[in-house]
Order: sequence, then C-alpha cells, then structure tokens
Amino acid sequence: MVVGTESPGCAVRVTLRYDVPDPRRHSAAAALAAHAVGVLAAQGITTAVAVGYGSDTAVSPVAAALRERAAEAGITLTEVLRAEGQRYWSYVCADPACCPPEGTPYDVTEHPAARALTAAGGQVLAGRDELSASLAPAGGQLGAAMRRATSKAHAQVARCVTRLDRAGLQVTAARLTGALGQVAVRDAIRRYRDGAEVGTEHAAWLTVALRQLRVRDDAWARMEPEHRSAHLRLWTDLTRLARPGYVAAPAALLAFVAWQAGDGALANVALDRSLADNPRYSMALLLREALDSGAPPSLARLPMTPEEVAAAYDAADRAGAPSEA
Repeated sequence: MVVGTESPGCAVRVTLRYDVPDPRRHSAAAALAAHAVGVLAAQGITTAVAVGYGSDTAVSPVAAALRERAAEAGITLTEVLRAEGQRYWSYVCADPACCPPEGTPYDVTEHPAARALTAAGGQVLAGRDELSASLAPAGGQLGAAMRRATSKAHAQVARCVTRLDRAGLQVTAARLTGALGQVAVRDAIRRYRDGAEVGTEHAAWLTVALRQLRVRDDAWARMEPEHRSAHLRLWTDLTRLARPGYVAAPAALLAFVAWQAGDGALANVALDRSLADNPRYSMALLLREALDSGAPPSLARLPMTPEEVAAAYDAADRAGAPSEA
C-alpha cells in the first residue's frame, strides 16, 4: 500500500493498493513502482509512505524499486515498512533501538482507527480475501430462491407484453422493463435510505431491471453522497444476490459509491465482480480506469441529474438506440 500526502504531517491525498507480485517476476516490482510513482507525480504529491505485507523475499524487491523510482521523481518516501506476523520492519530506519532486527510488534485491533470503526458499526477485515468473500454470490436456499425469482420476473414481463400486444399496444419487453424498473429501483433506494431492505422477489426484479441502461443510469444519477451508507448496503445486497448475467450493473454501482466513500479496496473488489460477469461492461471499465489512475473520491461526482438522464434516453429512443447491455 502506498499513501501520498502533500508534505509530511498533511492529510492523506491518495491511497494506492497493490497485490505484492511474485518475486520470481523481476519486472513486476519495477512496473508496480513505476505506476505508483507515476500516479503520485501526476497529482503533485511530494511525500509518501509505503507498507508491504508479506515475506522479506516478496516485499524487498518492491520496496527497493519504489525507493529508486521515488528518488528519481523527487518524491520523498518518509517511511517504507514490511509487515508480517503482527510485526513490522523499516527499510528506512537502521537504528536497532527504534527498529529492532526481530521487528516491532503491533496489534491492529487496538489502533484508535480500528476502535473507532468498530464503535461506528464497521469491522476490520483480515485482508482482501475476506473482503472478496463479503461480496461472494449467495448460495444455498437463498441462491436457489433468487434463480427462481429471476426467472419469474422475466416470465411476468413476457406475459404483460403479450397482453398489451393483444390489446393493440406495441410495447417491447425492454421498454416495459425499463419503465417499471425505474419505479422499482427508486423505491428500493428510498427503502434503504429509511433503513429497510427488499425481499428476494423484489431483489430479483431489480437485477433484471438494472440490465436496462436507462434504469442503471437513473439509479446512478440518484447516488447522492450524503446517503452513501444506505447505498453501500443496497448495492452490496444486490451484488451478492444477483445471479450470473445480472451482476455487472449492481456491482458497478457498488464500486461507484465505494469510491465516493473513499473505500478503494471495496470499489476494486466490486469491479472485479462486475467485470467477471461482463468483461466489456462500460461503466465498470470507466471506473477501473479512474481508480487505477489514483483519482480521489472528490472526483466521484454524479454524471447527470435524473432529469438529464431521462432527456438523454428519450432522445436516444427517438433515434432508435439500444437500451440494454
């Protein structure tokens, strides 16, 4: 992890997280260092700290590459640490009285930040694997119920389209899903802001509706930052509940609100889920590019208002543009 500030003691401006590369891939450490220093330099950051988690064999090549690249770019690394087994070592400090060769013990659960997070109802996860597990697809009876509910939602739309067609009204399944889906998503957003949740059938219908870009973009335009806690719950629930083929939209929306909240790790794990479901999903690709560039949460601004979304899609409908991805 690399943390950049404007000068020593200033507030954090950017946090970058990387997986420590295989030490046998000699070019990987250099590439990681080049990317990290490039992002810091592009944002005018002059001081930073870095922490690598793992064995000395794995972390030392990255630490060396970072220190070399940072020096070339005029960036001061005030500290470079390696952490393993609840101990840390410094690559900068050589004073055994301060940084003993056996490492300095630490307990992350006793840190004031961890205690504050726990007091606020959050939790400290052990690592990326545990974070990824928090977004894993729901299995067992719940997963089976979501599969049935998803099929039922499609069947309901098909029956409605048939009835409307018999009545002489030409309405496509996509248009009907879009119209009804916007109402359902807005209701879900309101419910979560009120502290409630949605049931399985409602959740399945939402995942079906969100495949319509108009529904997704209308939801995106309603992600006001002051409600981000509620939005994180909503999109986390839907990302876990969505069946294969329906994950991309809720996971991308989760990535956006996680970025808004300054939780880059969650945003990247959500993007992994989105792109695993649809490798070409444009919203996820756009957000991945922003996060990879180190763009701060202050840039996670809403792209349009709901009214602008409606006007844009109305114009696209008149031009015959597709509304599903």
